[in-house]
Amino acid sequence: MINKQLKLILVSTPIGYLGSGKGGGVELTIISLIKGLILLGHEIILIAPKGSKLPFESELVEIRLIDGIDQPSWQHQKKTDPVLIPSNSVLPKLWEAAIDVANQYDAVINFAYDWLPLWLTKTQETKIFHLISMGAESLIMKEIISEISQIFPSQLAFHTKSQSKDYSLKTDPIIVGNGFDKENYSFNEKENGPLGWAGRIAPEKGLEDAAKVARDLGEKLLVWGLIEDKEYASKIENTFSKEIIEWRGFLPTIKFQEELGQCRALINTPKWNEAYGNVIVEAMACGVPVIAYDLGGPGELIEEGFNGFLVKPNDIEELIKATKSISEIKRKNCRDWFEKKATNKVFAERVENWLYKGLNKKNSADF
Repeated sequence: MINKQLKLILVSTPIGYLGSGKGGGVELTIISLIKGLILLGHEIILIAPKGSKLPFESELVEIRLIDGIDQPSWQHQKKTDPVLIPSNSVLPKLWEAAIDVANQYDAVINFAYDWLPLWLTKTQETKIFHLISMGAESLIMKEIISEISQIFPSQLAFHTKSQSKDYSLKTDPIIVGNGFDKENYSFNEKENGPLGWAGRIAPEKGLEDAAKVARDLGEKLLVWGLIEDKEYASKIENTFSKEIIEWRGFLPTIKFQEELGQCRALINTPKWNEAYGNVIVEAMACGVPVIAYDLGGPGELIEEGFNGFLVKPNDIEELIKATKSISEIKRKNCRDWFEKKATNKVFAERVENWLYKGLNKKNSADF
């Protein structure tokens, strides 16, 4: 097949509407990819929960909004839990809308980390491509992803190799990374700002470890993110004084990067296998070096001593040591790495290549 302009259906996360913050990094991934794909000339229909908005307009993008109850995230369920679909759930409604028009489009891209769209891959004539956003948080999800890998390996892609290793795949994984619009991030040369931390406020993100570093150094830690777990947030507040943690809330990208860019370092402390690490790249786009636990995606984003430091997970002393050494990192290195490896244009080109190759595959017998 000669590469051509594609007509694509993108089905958003059912965890929350775009802009709510509930979808975490997936929301930013979707928005960045849409802009990258339209810059490449592709036509898109985005099917998303009611309330979703894009921060730009284009004649090549149509948005269809679907009303319904948010889908519970697998992050907050046990690995052995069954598939849960609430009454009046937005998840099946999103896919009803997608299937209704699928024969008019070349392909569908799914961003939901959920069982239903993966299962539907086996039933639809139009090819459904899945950008898997998490590691194996559920046994039933691991099973269905492994099954699709056996039948339609070209229709699965992952953000990092570390993430893909959570699954039993038939072939070598397709890695597309991630990407962000460089026009939304300003390079900041300031080297002596505060420490920062960003992410969903939930136990698996490990905010308390970054706060311990700030407390040990006698500094304030600026914290950005949606409070997803109120009990966890209260525990953090009761453990660390206001002199240590300054809550900045969940901000739109433009405002967030303005504040983040003033930091001298971002501390990233995941307690789980991060699929990628969006905030790491957002920081580097602003010129901010990153100190992160070497757990999952961060290990593939940080080049030791060039754009940040990697630390053994849960090693607070090493976090402190790395934070004290952050002045060794040139902020221009961080921006250069971002422009070379993680802009939305680079990301969209990888995804485009994945789609072209997948559309050329007829069935599993081709592999």
